[in-house]
This record gives sequence, structure tokens and C-alpha cells, in this order.
Amino acid sequence: MIEPEIEVSADLVRDLLREQHPDLADRPIREVAGGWGNQMWRLGDDLVVRMQRMDTSPDPQLKERRWLPVLGPRLPLPVPAPVRHGTPSERFPKLWTVMTWVDGTPLDEGTIVRGDHAADTLAAFLRALHVEAPADAPGASDFGTHPKDSGGGFEHFLAAVDLDASGLAEDDIRAVWEDAVATPEWPGPRVWVHGDLHPANVVVAGGTLAGVVDFGALFAGDPAWDLGAAWLLLPEGGASRFFDSYGRVDEATVRRARGLAALKSLFLMLMGQNGERGLPGGKPNWGPAGRSALDRVLKGL
Repeated sequence: MIEPEIEVSADLVRDLLREQHPDLADRPIREVAGGWGNQMWRLGDDLVVRMQRMDTSPDPQLKERRWLPVLGPRLPLPVPAPVRHGTPSERFPKLWTVMTWVDGTPLDEGTIVRGDHAADTLAAFLRALHVEAPADAPGASDFGTHPKDSGGGFEHFLAAVDLDASGLAEDDIRAVWEDAVATPEWPGPRVWVHGDLHPANVVVAGGTLAGVVDFGALFAGDPAWDLGAAWLLLPEGGASRFFDSYGRVDEATVRRARGLAALKSLFLMLMGQNGERGLPGGKPNWGPAGRSALDRVLKGL
């Protein structure tokens, strides 16, 4: 977390730009609401300054700097592209990066109404992303492990979320998770995986998906971590169309994806619950998104 005495403001962002990228310093600057690991500041109409905040390591931004220029040009949806690198300094002792801005409304603040189009669009994006990664691609960390290795997180979220208020049954949720835990490991090859697809990390426009952001969890490994987005992002019924369009996926991977979607739904619900209770880092609008996603997960395809 940024040190308490450092107030991140438009003036600080402008001062950092003047020190390291003076040709950009006169552009209009305005804060972007939201964000978790990074705080975002619009820089004119087409750029954004991404400043490390909750992330305790520079690795997420370093991964984006290294790999987005490689991946972005072959993906069918807009994604951010790093254009300038900011280095830690006495004024701001963490990483920051100037990136292209992806137009649209974050899905946790918007709605998909063109469900079939969104399902096909998501499938096309993930087919293009899920290609074999090179040997030096980053491996799994907290994101990317088999569900059996994420049991602690699942139990924590399940215990912390007020299920009585949600109307969902713990036994039903646990059954989906245990089914995912029982699946075999992804046999490979290691493919590129976004890793953190949820409603705040995609944008919508015209009632459908319009872009994907925040590749800080990017890794090479099991695509199930992305395929859970079929339930997390798409309206009811969208998962079935998504998997028909995506193709080439075995039953075990779908089962892992569904379990991981349950895990992420619980996380979204917990963040929403924390926001309703005024706890630091809480996101009130994530709760309804997580609740509806978990309902879709329990209904299956």
C-alpha cells in the first residue's frame, strides 16, 4: 500500500510527468474512480497513468510492460498498451506506467444486453489469447493454481459471505467447488491466461463487450482460470453459447472453470459486503455482480 503520508493527487501525477516525461505533463489529468491494485488517472483522452497502489510488488506492472506489446496486436478486443515507463522516485517510491486508455464502461457499472454477441466476442478473444506461451512466460502464482490448491481461499470467502442474505445454499456452492477439486490437472500446453477476468476488468459499450483491462495477473498455464468468465461476465444462458463458440475444451476444464467462477463470485460478494459495511477497499457495486454470477454458476450451462 502507498505510504500514508503520500497523497496521490493530480498535482503529484503532473509533477512526476514533468520529471520523467515532460512532453506529457501539460495534458488534462483527472482521477478514474475504482481500481484496487493500481490507481488510475486519465491523461488527456487517449492515455492513462497507472500508479501502483495496493499491489505490494511491481511484478504486475512489469508483466504488463513486457507482454502486452506482444499480445495486444493479435487480440480482437482493445487492451491497454504501455507507452511510457515511470520509475520509483523520492516523490513516489513505487512503479507507474503510462498506458493507452480503453474506451467503455466497466461492466460492474454497466450491463450486457446483447448476450449472444458478448458470448461470441468473449469466446473469440479467449481463443486468440489462449495460445501456447513461450518458455519465459510468467507461471502461475496466486492466480493459476489447480482448485485443490486454492481451498483456503474458498473456505475463507464461503465463511465470510453472508449467505443467508443472498438466498444461496452453502451445500450447492460447496458441491460445485468439490467437483472442480476432483478434476485432473491441466495437461498442457501452457497457454496465455489473463487470470483475473471479472466485471471490473472488462468494459462494455453498445450493450456488449468492448475491451479487456488489467493484465497484472497474466500467466501461462490452465485456461480454466479465464473460462470461468462465461458465468462471471455473461447474462444467464450465455455460458452455453460461449462454450459452443469457444470450442476445443474438455469436460474437466469446464468443471474447473465452473468451480473457479464460484470462488471468484464469492470474492466479489465479499468485496461488496465490505463496501456496504464501510470497510477499507470494499466495493458496494461488486456484491450484486457476484451474487448474480454465483446464481448462474449454480444453474450450470
